[in-house]
Amino acid sequence: MMEKTLATHFDEARMDAIFAPLDQCRLPGAAVAVAIDGKPVYRRGFGLAHMELPVILGPAMRMRIGSTTKHFVALAFLLLCEEGRASLDNPIGRYVPEIHEASGHATVRQLMGHTSGIRDAMTISMLINGAATRVSDADILELYQTLADVDTAAGTSWSYNNGAYVLLTAAIERITGESLETVLRERIFEPVGMHDTMLRRSDNDFVANSAALHFRTAEGRFTRDYMGSEISGPGGIVSTMDDMLRWLRHMDDPRVGSPESWSLMREPHRLQNGTSTGYGLGLVMGHYRGVETISHAGGVVAGNSQMIKVPAARLDISIAVNRADVNGADLANKIIDACVEGLDPVIEVPFEKRTGRFLSRSSGRVVELLAHGDMQLMAVDGQPPLPVTDDGQGNLKLPDIMSFILQTARIEDSTLILTEFGNTDHLEPIEAEPGATIGDRAGRFIASAAATRAEIWEAGGASHLKLVGAVGTASYQLTPVTPAIWKASCVGAFSMLGGILTLAGDGDGFEFASGRMRAIRFARAG
Repeated sequence: MMEKTLATHFDEARMDAIFAPLDQCRLPGAAVAVAIDGKPVYRRGFGLAHMELPVILGPAMRMRIGSTTKHFVALAFLLLCEEGRASLDNPIGRYVPEIHEASGHATVRQLMGHTSGIRDAMTISMLINGAATRVSDADILELYQTLADVDTAAGTSWSYNNGAYVLLTAAIERITGESLETVLRERIFEPVGMHDTMLRRSDNDFVANSAALHFRTAEGRFTRDYMGSEISGPGGIVSTMDDMLRWLRHMDDPRVGSPESWSLMREPHRLQNGTSTGYGLGLVMGHYRGVETISHAGGVVAGNSQMIKVPAARLDISIAVNRADVNGADLANKIIDACVEGLDPVIEVPFEKRTGRFLSRSSGRVVELLAHGDMQLMAVDGQPPLPVTDDGQGNLKLPDIMSFILQTARIEDSTLILTEFGNTDHLEPIEAEPGATIGDRAGRFIASAAATRAEIWEAGGASHLKLVGAVGTASYQLTPVTPAIWKASCVGAFSMLGGILTLAGDGDGFEFASGRMRAIRFARAG
């Protein structure tokens, strides 16, 4: 059944008001392009392209689009399937045979839809080697040779996986005998007329007509801190907002890719428990205020982007931001609010703010609820706390810009019930013990599967963790939750990285988990 057509109303003054906080010439900002019925109606740039130069951002300037890259990579592989050179249901090990069979059994379809359950070697690499360390795709593939287990069984959960798209990059390059840059340029960008779009694997070179990224520290200063990893299929494309409008228009009547391929990209995966993930092959099929959307956002350490279509309103939006403290997806939603008539009303449900820490005895997961002014925050497994609101049924839910992550939490009696994509976990309240110490559980440890060494020690009244990977190191400050459970916060610019460290009762090892990543086990070194 087709969704009804919604009326649109374009008001340039309302659009300008959305971006007014960024309309200055001292700090970085955003570029935006909006089309209705395939025709551009708003093209603007706000703020500086580079804080050292008096150049204003514009919709014809190259900017990083981050993980929006993923659906381009998915389409590139589907084009090979159309030619009979590949299959979505082949195991990735057929194309990248050197990786461990634990990951090699995952199908290409599962990798594209984040339902493979395999380890995310790219995230693991950032945690053990440090986010600023130069890590190549070859290093990630080498890590996949030693990772001998998985996070979950295939098809049982949804977990965003950048490492999966490193594997897809390798598969495409080996099947074609060409670089991913060449495949994307010749097979997709040039046929669509996206002549300013390209794959850019790092920010340590010079590319004409490119905006710079601006990281913002906890103290509010802008710096040049960038992620060191090579970025290919997971999120390496740079594009202009004008090119992205061309692409969004192309999606309505594709010249590249068969109707069958595009149908597959838009078909959400369904888990074994019957839950639809809302995620196809590199595309998010979602809803915003009662209307269907097709989108994929992109995040990099010092910027982000959003590409979104509202088919019923014939509205296309592309936004890229070159600073870490402004969210492009939020700006895109405000554009939808301003342009589309007949949206569902926004209803804010008042609810009692809760605080406390909770532990799952079965999975070891840790959730912390915090109250910050009028905001309710929730932190899961040592990740940065995120704002949550009540959905009207007693469930705490993530904000609209993260609604594609089907995660809720509710408290029944004293138990916190965490639900993710239909899978539930019960967490019991725990009392914090801020005075706990590491004591004789300090020492040196090793995780052979991740090719990582670790050291835990106490100094200056604080507890510390250092991880040493194959190509770099990462340092963490440890804060006790209980005598056995410690929150690990990355030291330095990338303090948003972290996890939960759980010490073994016998002192012979520990486990380190982060987000939905299954814990990595470390044993005391002999």
